[in-house]
Amino acid sequence: MDAPQMVIDSRQFRKVLGHFCTGVAVITAQGDDGPVGFACQSFAALSLDPPLVLFCPAKKSRSWPVIETAGTFAVNVLGDDQRDVSSVFGAPGGDKFETVTWRPAASGAPLLAGALAWIDCTVEAVHDAGDHYIAVGRVLELGEPEAGPPLLFYRGNYTSTAPERTTPAPARESLESFLTWPCGDDWL
Repeated sequence: MDAPQMVIDSRQFRKVLGHFCTGVAVITAQGDDGPVGFACQSFAALSLDPPLVLFCPAKKSRSWPVIETAGTFAVNVLGDDQRDVSSVFGAPGGDKFETVTWRPAASGAPLLAGALAWIDCTVEAVHDAGDHYIAVGRVLELGEPEAGPPLLFYRGNYTSTAPERTTPAPARESLESFLTWPCGDDWL
């Protein structure tokens, strides 16, 4: 017996799913008329053997048809210090590449300067999925990861694994009191 279909309010859907923290990446490609790219939260590793990744472009995306036609793309994993880059690539229109430094990957896809990691891929498969596509990419090459906290998106805001502020350590009156300072959950 089939379960009855409930009507899901799109605002409530966004609110609930907004509680799932995601990383932020920029998907890029080299089109016939120049580079294209967009900020993406729906990126994930898919398979180790063969090495596959996936991302989910909106059907309304102007960049996606160029990326699909190019047949290759790069995933640029953004660091916490690249909020401005995410904002540029998350906004519609304009020449997004005039404000960033980049170099071409072996495939020609733009690799953004300062990204924590990059992955150069070919388009392996595309699947229809509601108002988005599921694009599967076969990994061609991986860049050496950089140190630093990732840029994250949570409940409609940027966030990070980096601490928001530092808290001074308590004064140590003696080495003995330092060695007996509480640890575990009490310390956190």
